[in-house]
Amino acid sequence: MSKIHIFLLTVAVVCPVGCSHVSSIGDGGMTDTDTGTSPIECNLGNHDGHFTISAQSSVSTLAGYTSISGDLEISCPSCTDLSELICLTSVGLSLTIVGPELTDLDGLGALTSVGGDLSIYNNAALINLDGLSGITSVGGDLSIYGNDVLTNLDGLSGITAIDGDLGIEDNDALTNLDGLSGITSVGSDILIISNAALTNLDGLSDITSVGERLYIDSNAALTNLDGLNGITLVVGGLFIYYNAALTNLDGLGGITAVNGNLEIRANDVLANVDGLNTLTSVGGDLSIRENAALTNLDGLGALTSVDGLIIFGNDTLTDLDGLSGIIGPVGSSNIFENDPFIDLDWLDVVTPGGLEISTNAALTNLDGLNGITAVGWDLRISGNAALTNLDGLNAVTSAGGDYLGLADNDVLPDCEVCDLLDQLTTVPNSIEVHDNLDDSCTPVPDGCP
Repeated sequence: MSKIHIFLLTVAVVCPVGCSHVSSIGDGGMTDTDTGTSPIECNLGNHDGHFTISAQSSVSTLAGYTSISGDLEISCPSCTDLSELICLTSVGLSLTIVGPELTDLDGLGALTSVGGDLSIYNNAALINLDGLSGITSVGGDLSIYGNDVLTNLDGLSGITAIDGDLGIEDNDALTNLDGLSGITSVGSDILIISNAALTNLDGLSDITSVGERLYIDSNAALTNLDGLNGITLVVGGLFIYYNAALTNLDGLGGITAVNGNLEIRANDVLANVDGLNTLTSVGGDLSIRENAALTNLDGLGALTSVDGLIIFGNDTLTDLDGLSGIIGPVGSSNIFENDPFIDLDWLDVVTPGGLEISTNAALTNLDGLNGITAVGWDLRISGNAALTNLDGLNAVTSAGGDYLGLADNDVLPDCEVCDLLDQLTTVPNSIEVHDNLDDSCTPVPDGCP
């Protein structure tokens, strides 16, 4: 009976919860049969300070330690095996793993906590993260990027909270984020960028708020944002960029406020923004840019306030009626390089700080601006090839910024320009007027160039 008790005690000392690759245990301790290493006893306690593993031979220096108080950097071009780290249960500060020959991280199977950042990048042969399945907390950023053949993040399923950023970037074979399904909060940014095979974000479905910014950028196969449907608040900005297959924003239906900028840019097949139908406020700029298939903004009907507005280069957008709920003031409004005719009627209830209407090829009038009486900052009307009059600005008496530009409107008569300048009682410091239609209007109003 005593022999049996001694045997079990040996297991408890040399094989902590989470160890892997162990297939034989002799009188001397734990033996890893994958590598043929000598038995490892987990009896050295804490390694004080930072440690860098730069070669396979230096892995053994940490054999037997259960913790390291500082950073652990595994930056090792030749490493293929981390099994001698099997006793390690915690890293006090950051853990960095860069090993182009590593296929797995099973040697870290006892690890339960990382006090700082956890960074796993440029591991060209790494197939999975299963060796990290014991980790439950990350005190800093979690960054997974540049791992060419990594197909899933299932080894991270024990993590419930990230105090810093969550960054998943440039993992070409990654198809899903299901391994992140245990995470409920992210203290700073979420960045999902340039993952070519990623089709959904369902693994993020338990996250309810974003501490700073949310970036969904350049994920070529991503068709929807449904995995974000638990988020109600973005404390920083929300950026949806260059997702070539994204057809809708329905996964954003729970968001009522974005405290920073909201930018929706260059999503080639995005036809509508109906998924934003509960959004009421944007604390920064609202930017809708270069979405080739976007025909309307009706999904923004609940929006009542923005700090600035940019509508740029949307080839099929014909009206801005979805913005009619905005009651102003708006810090700056910029409507430019939209090829079809854009109806500006909604703007008559907005008090703009600055106003730019530029390079809208089919715009013939500004009648939708007839409720505006003052522009607080710069005013620029330029490069609108079909604009024939400025009647929509008849109520404007003040332009208080540093600049007023009326230029390169091919069929806009000089008389229209002169009449606007003459009606202003407050004018900017700098006025630029040129290359409009020279009709030699007479009489020329006083002070008109």
